[in-house]
Amino acid sequence: MHGPTPPWARENRHGRFSGPPVPGTFRGRRDPGVGAAIGAALFQTLGAKGQADDGHLLVTMRPALFLLLLVGPVALLFRRRYPVAVFAIAAAASMGFAAMAEPHWFWTVAPIIALFHLGATGRRTAALVSGGVAYGTYLLIFWVFAGPIGLDPRVQPGVRQLLLLAVAFLVAVFLGGIAKIKGEQMAQMVKVRAERERAEQEQQRRQASEERLRIARELHDVIGHHLSLINVQAGVGLHLMDSRPEQAREALSAIKTASSEALREVRSVLGALRTEDEAAPRQPMLGLSRLGDLTADAGLPVDTKITGDERTLPAEVDRAAYRIVQEALTNVRRHAGAGATASIAVDYLPTALHLAVRNTFVEVAAPVGAGGPAGTGIAGMRARAQSLGGSLEAGPVEGGFLVSVLLPTGDDE
Repeated sequence: MHGPTPPWARENRHGRFSGPPVPGTFRGRRDPGVGAAIGAALFQTLGAKGQADDGHLLVTMRPALFLLLLVGPVALLFRRRYPVAVFAIAAAASMGFAAMAEPHWFWTVAPIIALFHLGATGRRTAALVSGGVAYGTYLLIFWVFAGPIGLDPRVQPGVRQLLLLAVAFLVAVFLGGIAKIKGEQMAQMVKVRAERERAEQEQQRRQASEERLRIARELHDVIGHHLSLINVQAGVGLHLMDSRPEQAREALSAIKTASSEALREVRSVLGALRTEDEAAPRQPMLGLSRLGDLTADAGLPVDTKITGDERTLPAEVDRAAYRIVQEALTNVRRHAGAGATASIAVDYLPTALHLAVRNTFVEVAAPVGAGGPAGTGIAGMRARAQSLGGSLEAGPVEGGFLVSVLLPTGDDE
């Protein structure tokens, strides 16, 4: 009940949680494919325009040259399916433009993005080989054979520019590998978290099922044994009532003893259903009509707010709502610390009842789980709500803890 508040724990206007983000949804995915292609296209076309304005372009800027600059960015849209081919196309297009302009970094944007993605897919060897081949080809064309093939000397790169290009290629491959490792780590963390949540939910379901089976088994043993004994003694008493009244009296005495023992054992079994701080019911009906008495005896300041049209609820819903609020307040007394406060919101919806019990933290002497196994209070409240077709969500919120319950009440009449 303490610790940093997760982003998903912010409640909506009904006091309910949205739940953690699901992997694979639109919010949980990051696909920079289109954005990277648009960014590369802008960098390369604007860079070419600026170079032409500064007089560093050896030919007149024509639409065909803009199209050449867009070949690499457009190819980036297909880099997930053909990463090596996309890098080769982007590198070839950039070198084609480089043959008509003085050396500049802008025409390397698309090839470097393609090389980064190649490394990010885990193909480090392919990325290194592809980058090496492209770099070697560029070196041969623009340095070794620039004169024989008739390239303008102004397009030849200097030593500094060649070193920077080599470093850029190596960094792209390295960062791509880092991105792959980070992605795998994040995927593993999401998988482990999902498995842990499934395991916790399964454990809670198993605990609830085992508790129900245990109570049912004990009730069966207690009631079956004593009722069968009472039935036999009643038969004996009826048979001997006229002929042997003294023995009939003994049978009635045995019936009284057996029934008293049965009641005692049933109370003992059902006592396990109550939390240790919960008093045994003194009145036959428990419901939200007694909410004022419950909050008055809560042992801490409680603010109650009721909205919607109040109406008579089904008995099982009314009792479950009372018990859930009672257990939530018990948890506040146990875990929130001295001086904590609580608020209860009861909202009568047309076809449901919504409860929200929220508390503040002050100080906690012994954190939950520090001295023994975790309690089953939330699991019990959730099982009680689900048995009526409802739902319960509980989790930390800013400065406290929130229990949000939705119980169906039937159609609005």
